[in-house]
Amino acid sequence: MSNKDLDTLKHRLREFADTRDWNQFHSPKNLCMALGVEVAEITEHFQWLTEEQSKNLTRSKLDEVGTELADTLLYLIRLADKLDIDLLAAAFSKIELNKQKYPVEKSRGNAKKYTEFSG
Repeated sequence: MSNKDLDTLKHRLREFADTRDWNQFHSPKNLCMALGVEVAEITEHFQWLTEEQSKNLTRSKLDEVGTELADTLLYLIRLADKLDIDLLAAAFSKIELNKQKYPVEKSRGNAKKYTEFSG
C-alpha cells in the first residue's frame, strides 16, 4: 500500500464519518474498542480449526475473513487519523526496531521473545 493509497482511504473514511455525523462517536477510545471487536471477529473464524485447516480455508470463508480484515484495517486507519499518527511511518519504524530486537542470528527459526535471548 502506498502512502497515496493510505491517504485516499483515510480521506474517504473521514468523508464517510462526516456525512453521517459520526465524529461524535469516533473518539480514540471508541475506535480502539471497535478495533478490538473486529479482531475478535477475525479470531472467531479460526477458533476451532486445526493448524492445517487454518491454512486451507474455502473461498467462501476467505471472503468472510477478508471482510473482517477490511473492517479491522478501516478502524485502524480511522484511529491513526484521529490521533494524527502517520501509520505507514510508524509501521516502517517498527520494522526497523524489530530488526534490532530480533537479529537474524538469534531469532531465525525460533519463536522466543527478544527478552528471552541469551547473551
